[in-house]
Amino acid sequence: MSTYSARLAALRDQLSRDRLDGFVVPLTDEHMSEYVGAYAQRLAWLTGFQGSAGTAVVLPAEAAIFTDGRYTLQVREQVSGDDWQYVAVPETSVSGWLGSHAPAGARIGYDPWLHTSAWVTEATKALAAKGATLVAVETNPVDAVWPDRPQPSDATLSVQADAVAGRSSADKRAMIGEWLGEQGADAVVLAALDSIAWAFNVRGGDVAHTPVALSYAIVHGDGTADLYVAPEKMTEAVAKHLGNAVRVHDRAAFEAALGDFDGKTVAADPASAVAAIFERLEAGGATVLAVRDPVVVPKATKNAVEIAGHRAASVRDGAALSRFLRWVETEAPKGGQSELSAVQKLLECRQATGVLIDTSFDTISAAGAHGASPHYHSTEDSNAALAPGQLYLVDSGGQYADGTTDVTRVVPIGAPTAEMRDRFTRVLKAHIALATAIFPRGTVGSQLDAITRAPLWAAGLDFAHGTGHGVGSYLSVHEGPARIAKPSYPGGGPNEPLLPGMILSNEPGYYKAGEYGIRIENLILVEERAMPGGDETMLGFETLTFVPIERDLIEAKLLTPAELSWLNAYHAQVIAKIGAELDGEDKAWVMRKCAPIG
Repeated sequence: MSTYSARLAALRDQLSRDRLDGFVVPLTDEHMSEYVGAYAQRLAWLTGFQGSAGTAVVLPAEAAIFTDGRYTLQVREQVSGDDWQYVAVPETSVSGWLGSHAPAGARIGYDPWLHTSAWVTEATKALAAKGATLVAVETNPVDAVWPDRPQPSDATLSVQADAVAGRSSADKRAMIGEWLGEQGADAVVLAALDSIAWAFNVRGGDVAHTPVALSYAIVHGDGTADLYVAPEKMTEAVAKHLGNAVRVHDRAAFEAALGDFDGKTVAADPASAVAAIFERLEAGGATVLAVRDPVVVPKATKNAVEIAGHRAASVRDGAALSRFLRWVETEAPKGGQSELSAVQKLLECRQATGVLIDTSFDTISAAGAHGASPHYHSTEDSNAALAPGQLYLVDSGGQYADGTTDVTRVVPIGAPTAEMRDRFTRVLKAHIALATAIFPRGTVGSQLDAITRAPLWAAGLDFAHGTGHGVGSYLSVHEGPARIAKPSYPGGGPNEPLLPGMILSNEPGYYKAGEYGIRIENLILVEERAMPGGDETMLGFETLTFVPIERDLIEAKLLTPAELSWLNAYHAQVIAKIGAELDGEDKAWVMRKCAPIG
């Protein structure tokens, strides 16, 4: 019996002892985070799946793992089909599958600290049709059979200085207080970790690659707040920074504190505040206002200081990545390099800036067929050589105090085929379509997604992931609320209007299973555009990322004059922006790569 088969069997035994006929295991934590600490990696421990989004359902006679189109290949490589059914979302929902597969009269367990109230309502209704019930557990049964489960991180908090944040915590909390007055509420629960980090101008080290701390906050109408965080995370500098208006409590006291609002109105975001929070507030006599977290939009619309910081971070990061790409072009054809050796080299290039704090996510270093899995993660077991005839895709980013970066480039190892050049150029056309889009206020991400995909659709091509996601300011590399994606794309946000100050990714792609993957990703800033002769001020994008786009993969005859003009202008900007950061062969290489085409 394999390790993961044994773990599944152990969980089933535990469910039997708990008088449960099934259990739902999501990949999230008590804050509905996308990226979670090691202690919350229950799905990976149980199944072996290493992706960043998924859910498992375990029943007595069958088990299923639910993933979206980004992980169609990856889940089959990492999770045994002997033990697990592969189910695609959003085509099939977890609650819908439960409604058709749960035994009649079954008791299906769930952890109320890992699900939203909306999901609980949906699953309860689906199970009721089978005479089955959804049962909240007090102790997660996965934890009961996970003998070496890691402890939550004990990393300390740090201060995000006003000079980098561009706005003081007192000002942000006053804004929240004003919002509460408008809502007719007394307080708001902040459960999303990046919202807390932004509102209090603090950062943490509890989640790999995302500088947040495990904490909760309750902000009151007068701008004062209660912050719930493990005492060992506090430092004198952070305490001084927070001041007397922020009362600090042990994180363990948060649940009980939710019972202290009898007769008061408390706001909570149903997307980030789990079902248990709503239940505890209501049980304590509070009137709960289910509304969006007031931090979400202000956090996403970067201020002038944050934008300036991101521009600076992009320049140093672009120079570091360019050094790495020259190294790949020079060393990979010689042999002896692999996906993991490339990850290490890229990290060294970023560390050479002297100000790198962390990478912004696990680097996607994908050679050949691995590139066809959009979120592939190289391990010692999967590590492949960089070999002639392949395309090498690298998707990576850095965390700097002044900005978070995310960029993807593809380079050929040796001479590319005509098909590779054709597909790369069509992805480039899609990338340019978004980079040059002009649109009115009120435009949502799904509208721009269609504009971006049009050049690929015209050739009978498409890709199974979103076109763009929001990016934080030394925060999460995936930030809401806006997203450029198909309306049904999991993760939300495609119907959110884009606003000036939002930073998003522009990353169309093409993937040929078993052969290669292509993705071209820059970060872009939403900005106002005054159109000569127009009636309205429109919106457009400023490109923030400056790294050469591989000229050996471009079939110039497929580009229109306007597209070719954009490419040449972009490469001229690359030279202007990062040229001063480079010297010697690195600078000469960038100059060659960015020479005008056509």
